[in-house]
Amino acid sequence: MYAFLAEHRGQLFPDGLFADLFPSGKGRPSVPGEVIASVLVLQALQDLSDAEAMQALRCDLRWKVACGLPIDHEGFHPTTLTVWRNRLRASDRPERIFEAVRQVVAATGVLKGKTRRAVDSVVLEDAVATQDTVTQLIAAVRRVRRQVPGAAEVIAARCHAHDWDDPGKPQIAWDDKAARDALVSALVTDASTLVAALADAELDESAAQALALLALVAGQDVEPAEGSDGTDGRWRIARRVAPDRVISTVDPQARHVHKTVHQRQDGFKAHVAIEPDTGLFTAGELTQATGEDNHEAVVGLDLLDQDPEPGPFHVLGDSAYGTGDARAALAQAGHTAVIKPLGPRRTVPDGFTLDDFTVDEVAGTVICPNGLTRPIRPDRTVRFAAACHGCPLRARCTTSKTGRTLHLHEHDALLRAARRDWAHRGDLRATYRQHRPMVERSIAWLIGPKGRCRKLRYRGVAANDLWLHTRMAALNLRRLINLGLTRNPDGWAIA
Repeated sequence: MYAFLAEHRGQLFPDGLFADLFPSGKGRPSVPGEVIASVLVLQALQDLSDAEAMQALRCDLRWKVACGLPIDHEGFHPTTLTVWRNRLRASDRPERIFEAVRQVVAATGVLKGKTRRAVDSVVLEDAVATQDTVTQLIAAVRRVRRQVPGAAEVIAARCHAHDWDDPGKPQIAWDDKAARDALVSALVTDASTLVAALADAELDESAAQALALLALVAGQDVEPAEGSDGTDGRWRIARRVAPDRVISTVDPQARHVHKTVHQRQDGFKAHVAIEPDTGLFTAGELTQATGEDNHEAVVGLDLLDQDPEPGPFHVLGDSAYGTGDARAALAQAGHTAVIKPLGPRRTVPDGFTLDDFTVDEVAGTVICPNGLTRPIRPDRTVRFAAACHGCPLRARCTTSKTGRTLHLHEHDALLRAARRDWAHRGDLRATYRQHRPMVERSIAWLIGPKGRCRKLRYRGVAANDLWLHTRMAALNLRRLINLGLTRNPDGWAIA
């Protein structure tokens, strides 16, 4: 990598690639774009902080050679990297380093004729500590006081749940439920008072965001106290977790997330598309960890649209990508799904599943295992109701007193066909088993040895998405070098 950058960084990252970041021509850092890009790539590859990257540039001869700096060069101040990242993130093409490497991939033709793509996701942990309800409420009020004009006066006059100049938590008996509920009630009342008092104020974007965050935090974790409807100002911490809960006012975009029932984390999701023969990343995106628009099946389809090759592809993915909507979208785009389907659930142990019912979409009917026929209603439900009374197969079908009810997906036929093909087509499973290991290897490269890159260094989706694309660029470049990347008079090629 060092030797390659030393010889080809100018062709890989030409100075014009970053010209739009400093349109006025004034105040531009004296560091050439090719040097900064090389430093960012090496930093992402080795997972270094800004200070560590500058120390390596100052002390490591390999970094000096890669960046074309003299041996006595003292490096740059770490904030130089911050300035360039901020400029990139605010630009129209924040992913240009990744795009530059992807152009090299396209020029080599290494992906020509490669018709398989694998989509996957990995949870990356946020760079902040998860805050409890009390801490979030206090932090949100303090942020409003700092950023919203007139908030300090309202707090001084009308908000008395806490000493807002005290940096610590309120001094109460935390093992006393009544004391905790009283504190939560007072904090929520203060927050509601503050939001109501400033609701009609003309605010800039940062102030409006601070006030909106306070309103969100004040409502997401609390519920009326026992015997109260909330109008009397009595609240308690809710006995449930909000589906899209903000977990820190320091990074409001971080979320609770779990890949499995037993593996729970806080952070974001990195979605990637990979060519399984070479292990090259063809596209990627970092999103919030929750929300329908951030589901694997939704983002994975977008990644296929960003592929440098036209497709269509044989798309490999785990069961998270096997939803009915995703399969329909893949089929509509001309792709072939090689996706492990989820099996139908059983309402009774060892009982009948949805596949034991015969669905006739043309006739609009469903036949149960006992031969009873019922119509499919407009809302895609099928109710057997009284027909289940006295049925000899009822014990294997349902425990409901009102009889069995089916809820058919809009793309039920596609889901049934996927389960049938997976069970009976050995070639489908063989393809999945053959190419899946390389995908897992690429994910392992992404999170680094011992998962050291799983912990993010930045806050927010945009900053961490920039890091993700820079790391994918670094990994792709390293992979291309290992495959024999060279430059000849005709351009880039694989030797």
